[in-house]
Amino acid sequence: MLTDINNVPIDQALKNQGYVIVDDLIPKEMFNKLREACDRVVEKARKGEWQYRRLVGTQFPPWTEGNDVWGVQHLLHPELKEPIFAEWYGSTKLLEAVQQLLDAKQEELQLELFNLLVNPQESDFDLTWHRDAIPAETLEAEEKQKLTIPHYGTQWNTALYDDACLYVVPNSHRRVRTPEEREVTIHDPKSAHMPGQLKVELKAGQTVFYDNNILHRASYVSSQKRATLHASMGTIEGGHHRASCILQHGLDWMQTDDFKNALVDSLRLPYDNLMRMAQQAGISQLHADPIH
Repeated sequence: MLTDINNVPIDQALKNQGYVIVDDLIPKEMFNKLREACDRVVEKARKGEWQYRRLVGTQFPPWTEGNDVWGVQHLLHPELKEPIFAEWYGSTKLLEAVQQLLDAKQEELQLELFNLLVNPQESDFDLTWHRDAIPAETLEAEEKQKLTIPHYGTQWNTALYDDACLYVVPNSHRRVRTPEEREVTIHDPKSAHMPGQLKVELKAGQTVFYDNNILHRASYVSSQKRATLHASMGTIEGGHHRASCILQHGLDWMQTDDFKNALVDSLRLPYDNLMRMAQQAGISQLHADPIH
């Protein structure tokens, strides 16, 4: 059983707080290889040689305007030719952590997203306070109902350099917003004064898993190098319920033979589970409309 930095079982910590910090989910022999691969893909994105990138000024997909890059999408894409990303995403200890958090067997896992968060070069950039799948304008009764829907998945940030970009409101993942929180998320969504906010400070090599219903935002500082692996996995228990959240990022390239042939063995069943989810949801092209 894996424990967090406070020696609490990671599934218990995530349930209680809405986030959990874990050490050493990157094998030592992979660490520098991941840093080097990130440098290469970031250079491609900043030069405009990689079209799947997150651009300053836009928080959610599609990212179509601007040039300053704050994220690189689709690290598993075969055209990047960076196999180290798939090797880590399918690595033993990482999958062990995901299985514990989801109370699932490896064959029940679902392959999903693997992206990269980086520092912009031209200016700082703040994301708004949000929940990933519940828009800020959602009325209280609907918000309460949506918060009862199980996730059937988990997501995480793994820092390759010290990282203090993420802010969360602990324990906000299972309750409706307070009047003060609602005021901030709707009328001052980039506020630095959200009641109860906490800055998540990661050392290089640490991972934070967080519930996507936790109130959170990020602040990107152009002067500090950032390379943080941002990924998610689900479980087959959810059926099609994760489809719109995951497939809004456009994963049609995962249907190519080049992608399927490059999968590490530990990801083959999770890939089959992803395809089954998309079929159940009626999204055969692996591309759904954006939520926000």
